[in-house]
Amino acid sequence: MPNFLEGYFYNPTKGNINVSQVVEEILGYIEQKPEKLYDIVVGCDSSSGEEPYFPVAVVVLRKGEGGRFFLKKIAYKNRKFYTWKTRILEEVMLSCELALILRESFGDRVRYIHADIGESGATKDMIKEVTGLIRGNGFEPKIKPESFAASSVADRYS
Repeated sequence: MPNFLEGYFYNPTKGNINVSQVVEEILGYIEQKPEKLYDIVVGCDSSSGEEPYFPVAVVVLRKGEGGRFFLKKIAYKNRKFYTWKTRILEEVMLSCELALILRESFGDRVRYIHADIGESGATKDMIKEVTGLIRGNGFEPKIKPESFAASSVADRYS
């Protein structure tokens, strides 16, 4: 598993920042309008192929006013993913791992994990497995079409 405490996350405004700076940015964003409601969502996608990379997105939503995102690309050396199912499970595991790290700073504001699966297509057979994995880590799962952190934000960088 990668170490999320090392390396950089990308933010379109701030560029490359480390995880402690991500936490500072999120705290600053919340402090701008503390009366608003916030959700911190984590989702992941992956590129295709035997040696994919995994863009993991952290999305901070200020309800009714948009939000911000931070993205970290994970690549494995000497580890192959021969099936799309193993890639999907890795996406979910990476999302859960990062969400657990963020929960240390933000508590229950880190509530949702977005999975890049849905009722249509090949991934429909994985819904119970994936949502169970997410719930087992203490988060609420969201799947397509509600899983924008995985299927839109992270997907843009896969």
